[in-house]
Amino acid sequence: MFFHKKELIQKDVHIKQPNPRFAELLLEQFGGATGELSAALQYWVQSFHVEDAGIKDMLQDIAVEEFSHLEMIGKLIEEHTKNGGEKEQDEAYKSTLFAVRGKGPHFLDSQGQAWTAAYLNEGGHVVRDLRANIAAEAGARQTYESLIQMAPDSATKDTLVHLLTREISHTKMFMKALESVGKLTDPFFGDIEPDSTVDIYYNLSTNGKKDERGPWNSDDNFRYIADPVNKKA
Repeated sequence: MFFHKKELIQKDVHIKQPNPRFAELLLEQFGGATGELSAALQYWVQSFHVEDAGIKDMLQDIAVEEFSHLEMIGKLIEEHTKNGGEKEQDEAYKSTLFAVRGKGPHFLDSQGQAWTAAYLNEGGHVVRDLRANIAAEAGARQTYESLIQMAPDSATKDTLVHLLTREISHTKMFMKALESVGKLTDPFFGDIEPDSTVDIYYNLSTNGKKDERGPWNSDDNFRYIADPVNKKA
């Protein structure tokens, strides 16, 4: 059961100078791959896979918050495509996706591509899903950082900073959930045991001179194969 409360989760947004071209960029977070609709639906569907009652509840809580973020982005787009008035804004409006689709949000990304369920990443295993969610939040945060740098006014920027902040909060929650099932740093999950190559690092990118080393190929958890062709360590 859902109830809609007719107010934004953070604060109302009133833009003094509408900017339809920036609204077109905001579509990325409404109908794009890293957008709020994608996150909301991904987490909501994942919740039905989960047996752990606490993680199920967390996924549903965050999913509902993402729907409220979708509403905030929709409000921003609405504000930036309405009440323009001035000639410059009218020209901007006519040169964007809104000239054909109409003012307000649409399920398109900033390039005009329609939203698709292919954006959703869910696979029926809690560890796999939580890791996918951390990646999803990282993608959304990167998009918000770009939008914030281009934001044309302080009201828009403040709203986007809040949304970016919540992406960080959700990431921390997903990491804690992984930690609670002992899989924050453990790469193994599922029922199939890996074979004997599980600790091998193959040096497959080389210029014949110096090869870079790091903890991913030099600590005790890995066997470094410097010459894979001749199978020499």
